[in-house]
Amino acid sequence: MDEFSLLHPQNSKVKYNQLKKEAINDLSIDFLCDAVTEDAYEKNSIKQLLTNITDDKEVIKYRCDVFDDFMQFPQLRADLTNLLEKLNDLREIERFQKDSEASSLWQLINRLREIDGYVDCITKIKTTLESIDVKSEGLLNLKSNVQNIFNGSGFPELKQDITETLNKAQKLKSITLGVNLDSLLRPSTVGVVSLNDKEFTDSGILKKFMRFANNDSELHKGNDVSGYVHFHPANPSTGKIGFGQVVMGAQNDVNQIYDSEVTGADPLSDALKKVVTDILRRTVNEIKSILHKYINVNGYSLVALMPEIIFYVRFAEFCDKIKAKGLPLCKTEVLDREQRNCNIKDIYNIKLGIKSVQGDDTDIVTNDFVFDDDKRIYILTGPNRGGKTTITQAVGLAFLLAQNGIYVPAGSMSFSPCDNIFTHFPADENDTVDLGRLGEESKRLSEIFTVATKYSLLLLNESLATTNVAEGLYIAKDVVKSMRYLGVRAIFNTHMHDLARNLENVNENVEGDSKVESMVTGVDHGNRSFKVYITSPEGVSYAKDIAEKYGVTFAQIKKQIDSK
Repeated sequence: MDEFSLLHPQNSKVKYNQLKKEAINDLSIDFLCDAVTEDAYEKNSIKQLLTNITDDKEVIKYRCDVFDDFMQFPQLRADLTNLLEKLNDLREIERFQKDSEASSLWQLINRLREIDGYVDCITKIKTTLESIDVKSEGLLNLKSNVQNIFNGSGFPELKQDITETLNKAQKLKSITLGVNLDSLLRPSTVGVVSLNDKEFTDSGILKKFMRFANNDSELHKGNDVSGYVHFHPANPSTGKIGFGQVVMGAQNDVNQIYDSEVTGADPLSDALKKVVTDILRRTVNEIKSILHKYINVNGYSLVALMPEIIFYVRFAEFCDKIKAKGLPLCKTEVLDREQRNCNIKDIYNIKLGIKSVQGDDTDIVTNDFVFDDDKRIYILTGPNRGGKTTITQAVGLAFLLAQNGIYVPAGSMSFSPCDNIFTHFPADENDTVDLGRLGEESKRLSEIFTVATKYSLLLLNESLATTNVAEGLYIAKDVVKSMRYLGVRAIFNTHMHDLARNLENVNENVEGDSKVESMVTGVDHGNRSFKVYITSPEGVSYAKDIAEKYGVTFAQIKKQIDSK
């Protein structure tokens, strides 16, 4: 089970590509992760998984099926959510095991706790998966794995041994110590008088000591100390002997010398810890011998599943909230990557869905979107605030969610996975000081083309939009030609309407099989419809509609003036 994962089939040779920081920022990944969970550890874990993408068709289908089970069976999510607490305990115990300062007894106790937690986790997962009709390869394999572990590891005997061993190890509740004093009432030696199975509760230690010191008849005669420790008080005068030096002895053991290099250490406390551990050595060895037959039992493989379970559970809970708002979500159909196609019905930006869940009263407009042999590169034009950035980002997020197996914000989606998502959104003004905006954006575009392939997805948002339109348009035309030649799928949304004209010249004169098409965001009687259409750029007709809506055409203004 060491190599088992809910993210990819066993023995798969899956390869991942990391999203660049620009894409993570431009697609608002942090905003998405904040909506999925409030826990800082979970956000970081989910973000790491989400931003490492693969275009392996079988891996993506594997994830889609696993997530579908998480969506179909709320009880599965509930049981595994409870299991997360147990797995978190195992994770903390694993960290403690690495603490070299912990005594052998405490390491043993934590080993017992770890195995006990492991047994409980395996039992819970087995019970859950046997009670639910899961369909995915991933969860069926997990079910088979835990059944084999449960049936082949002597779990009933192991559970009984753990219970008995923990009872024995935890039976010690208090220790009675004997401390010898010198003539100045300073502690000089200490030993263990008895090990007790009840806690010491009397807090009047000083009062009792003073009563003893003032009444000779109450002083005990002799001693029955089974071990002793010579120690030196934490005092600068001990420097000749060695600060913190402890000479100790225990029953059936030889005297040894221990040096502490920890400045300011309490020699008495150090000595007591050591003598107690030594006296319990035989108990520790006895318990270890019981565990020896289970030496290969460990919960680390389950702990490794913890981020994956969190990933699926939290996204399933998130999708339930989106669906509760009446918004469509769907499982995707994965096509061969060689096709480089995509067909999405009723897509919307998941960020709008999140805002709806958070209480915003927003009308969400859905669109259909296609990449195929006739159109793989779109030059998207339209008015300000008309939805160009929204649809561009929506497509990128749909690909990202789909390739992670998560339901996408659409009515249906079939797609060929991309090997990476590259974005080119306007840079922060502080980043353009040295090169200027046009130089900085050109540099970033060059870097993208250095690593992008025909299987990549490129999303350009108002790129090369400078005060000098001619310069920006000149570079933008070459960028479009380069995208066709490379063969990528792309959306280039822009205010440069001339870029979207005469695209047949680009398709005819530039080699490549990714055709360039014009797409616009619509305006209906001056109102932005947020619908996208494949058509020629409208140009000034947008301005004409808006001017008429707000009454600023010459005819309208002239009529108003004449009526005064």
